[in-house]
Amino acid sequence: MSISVVIPTYNGADHLKDNLPYLIDILQDYKNEDIEVVLTDDHSTDDTIEVLKKTKESSNIPVTILESEKNGGFSVNVNKGVRKAKGEIVILLGGDVRPERDFLKPLTSHFTDEKVFAVGFLNQSDQDKGKNILRGRGIGTWKKGFLLHSHGEPVNDDTLWVDCGSGAFRKEIWDRIGGLQELYAPFYWEDVDISYRAQKMGYKVKIERKSLVVHEHEKGSIKKINKNFVLETAYRNQFFFVWLNITDRNLLFQHIIFLPYHLLVAIKTGNLLFIKGFLKALGKLGKALSIRRKTTKDFVISDNSILERFKKEI
Repeated sequence: MSISVVIPTYNGADHLKDNLPYLIDILQDYKNEDIEVVLTDDHSTDDTIEVLKKTKESSNIPVTILESEKNGGFSVNVNKGVRKAKGEIVILLGGDVRPERDFLKPLTSHFTDEKVFAVGFLNQSDQDKGKNILRGRGIGTWKKGFLLHSHGEPVNDDTLWVDCGSGAFRKEIWDRIGGLQELYAPFYWEDVDISYRAQKMGYKVKIERKSLVVHEHEKGSIKKINKNFVLETAYRNQFFFVWLNITDRNLLFQHIIFLPYHLLVAIKTGNLLFIKGFLKALGKLGKALSIRRKTTKDFVISDNSILERFKKEI
């Protein structure tokens, strides 16, 4: 089984200096596997490119570097890397992710099932007041016209989505369903979207609790971006997700009915970022509906049947 490790990055030189050599060293243990590394940079302004070139020069594994002439956002950068990848399985790793040495070994058995699209890794994170916590399983619930998603306890191997910074994806299915939806650019919701689309098309999305990575969230590039812009984008993309993917009539009806309520609450509480996010989404409604017409024709699973598996009060 051939494997491509794709690492999308943007202004991540600080953590790449340590994490890339460590990763290359781990991958060299898999001498019997067909492995390549694709490093794709989203027009960084720090010395990321120099770090990537140094990695390529010192690696015994094939390394490809892709440079962008302008910043396109996470989904654009990832799609570019996956298009270049030659492996049957694509491992997506953020530059702020450090995998355990044997993180790849437990994955192979999942992909013997041709219906498996993605397998997420178990994430060890220190975001919770300095305490190490384990994440990797996504859950969600439908509430007042929106999907609310969060991290759940990794009690079994099903998940609502696989993180595109710490997951393995079958490239054949990735290409078939069109990769990450670039309407979400520059960031947020794109990994929830592609996993949800895959499940609505009848494919499986799982996690492997024996594949552990350490995710240093506080060192991620998104932490350097204006917080108001991040939240506004998250609100905008929350609308896009519904408009692109939800097909059950009762859920669409709830979304429409509750929209005035959400806008009034935002006005009353002074949440201008929600209103701005909605208006920006509304400005691209035509494009969203055009994408929706192309993708939903391949949906064979209802929203309710998917959401019922991950239902939890949030």
